[in-house]
Amino acid sequence: MHFATTPDEVRAATDAALAEAEALVAFAVATGGAGTFATVLLPLDEADARITAGYATGAFMARVHVDPAVRDAGQEAEERLDRWRVDLPFRDDLAATIFTFAAHPEAAALVGEQRRLLDRLVRDLRRAGHNLDAATRDEVRRLEGRLVELSSAFQRNIDEFEDGLDLTRDELDGLSDDFVAGLRPGAAPGTFRVSLDTPEAYPFLQQARRRDLRREFEHRQFNEAREANEPLLAEALEIRRRIATLLGYPSWAHHAIEVKMAGDPEAVRRFYDDLVPPLRARLAGEVARLEEILREDGEQPPLRTWDWRYCDTRLRRRDFAVDPDELKQYLPLEAVLDGLLGLCAEVFGLAFERVEDAAAWHPDVVRFRVRDAATGAEIGDVLMDLHPRDGKFGHAAAWPLVPGRRLPDGTYRRPLTAIVANLPRPGADRPALLRHSDVVTLFHEFGHVLHMTLTRAELVRFSGANTEWDFVEAPSQILEHWAWQADVLARFACHHATGEPMPRVLVDRLVASRDLDVALTTLRQCYLGLMDLGLHGPEETRDIAAVDRAAFAAWGLPYHEGTLYPCSFGHLMGGYDAGYYGYLWSKVYGDDMFGRFEAEGVTSPTVGADYRREILEPNGTRDPLDMLRAFLGRDPSPATFLRLLGIEAATP
Repeated sequence: MHFATTPDEVRAATDAALAEAEALVAFAVATGGAGTFATVLLPLDEADARITAGYATGAFMARVHVDPAVRDAGQEAEERLDRWRVDLPFRDDLAATIFTFAAHPEAAALVGEQRRLLDRLVRDLRRAGHNLDAATRDEVRRLEGRLVELSSAFQRNIDEFEDGLDLTRDELDGLSDDFVAGLRPGAAPGTFRVSLDTPEAYPFLQQARRRDLRREFEHRQFNEAREANEPLLAEALEIRRRIATLLGYPSWAHHAIEVKMAGDPEAVRRFYDDLVPPLRARLAGEVARLEEILREDGEQPPLRTWDWRYCDTRLRRRDFAVDPDELKQYLPLEAVLDGLLGLCAEVFGLAFERVEDAAAWHPDVVRFRVRDAATGAEIGDVLMDLHPRDGKFGHAAAWPLVPGRRLPDGTYRRPLTAIVANLPRPGADRPALLRHSDVVTLFHEFGHVLHMTLTRAELVRFSGANTEWDFVEAPSQILEHWAWQADVLARFACHHATGEPMPRVLVDRLVASRDLDVALTTLRQCYLGLMDLGLHGPEETRDIAAVDRAAFAAWGLPYHEGTLYPCSFGHLMGGYDAGYYGYLWSKVYGDDMFGRFEAEGVTSPTVGADYRREILEPNGTRDPLDMLRAFLGRDPSPATFLRLLGIEAATP
């Protein structure tokens, strides 16, 4: 695959993808619905594959390319491709074709994925308003198109926003010399720039002793891209309300959650209603311990949002002797990667080989080929772009650049997946050293990579992570557990200079500290989910700040005045609208699945083979509950999830 390197190549790739997709849709429509699955529905799935290919070679460059002109062209391309996908279910000729086919005896005989595709397409048409008059449908279509534009601009504003603090070495008290050595010079002589990028932001908030500087840094972080994004978010929320009304839903949340596992926002509300009170009951003790740290520093309570990471880090050092800077010395990136890939190879029956020429968009990118260990057959490729640079996507995520699918000639198209992250770079005299939280992030995103790479779905519609949106995080939540297993850490946690393994006592302390302040961190997730749900629910308020403040109360810490975090919360415009609850919702299932590994062997290849077969390979071809029952041998349970949160009695 050739990735675009110029704006013209981005546009050419996009033009080609759209032309090919249009031709395939025209072929299907020409049948008038009087055809077979292969002539009516399969071309539509293939059109989806062509659009994805166009995204990978062109639009994806908006996330990763070094040239701003290429990123600009990528953003324009992304909007064109997303608009095409949004517009497709609104086409009258396509609707007539699918409805005609659905009523044909040929359709009645469909089974498996083929029947599932027809059902999903019919549902798409209903949700596009084909039971409404043409004028209403046209308005919905126009509004959906505008959402594409707003979403692209919103994320771009976050990716390209530059801010931070220029500080002297004395003001960086608490940060290690290694950390400071990796910072860029500030604008004033003798200062160092601490940017909002994750590799710099988290260590600063975790270790900077100056409380006033932590507050100022978080103030900037919580207002990231606010000026540009506040009107975009307000417009998007209003558009979503209007679309929901036109389609007959009480709110956008009802519209969005209808197609997820939860089914409706009331189920999500019940989930939070059951979860928040016992966590809040546990919170008081956690906050009291963290406020002891403030007093040790000569500061006064209450604990604030800019304090909790710092106090948590100090508490881990004090009570568990867990020092993030000490841990980093044992977590060089290459060793962590080797450990991660070795674990996945052993547990899931795979083999990974590094490909010398990544043939990608930047020299940082490395490529791994994934094979089935038993047969040697190639399964797919993974591209890893792991270090920050200007203009690059600012967080961590996985993208399906080429979805696995069955081709018309009967062969299987091997998937190509990209993982993009912002892990520390190597220094002049040392390798890239990871915080343990970086390791957890890497394991999490690799769960998505496995989900996308090991797919055996026949159709693009159900390939990779194309499952119910509130289940899609479960394969990542489960993989995080391995980053906390002492026996797993022992495989790769070795000192970068001496090669000595991480002392077992340090591993044990790290593992023991896992659930420290779990109520505080989980309630933060609840705040974000409730904020998202509040912005998209049936409540009448249009005041983003008021919704944010009301949801923030669930966290239990004082609100950070003068900030508006939703404007920098990319999930609201990046596909998780009325769906951020899915992280915790899917964690219930991820934890339950890991419970089987706990019971039968944390690195058991037998359990791993079952997990690969029943969860990672089917993807969206089956309902999540059916896959869970097949893997667990029973109905799913929240017991492990609750146990890890220290809650035994409540049941979401």
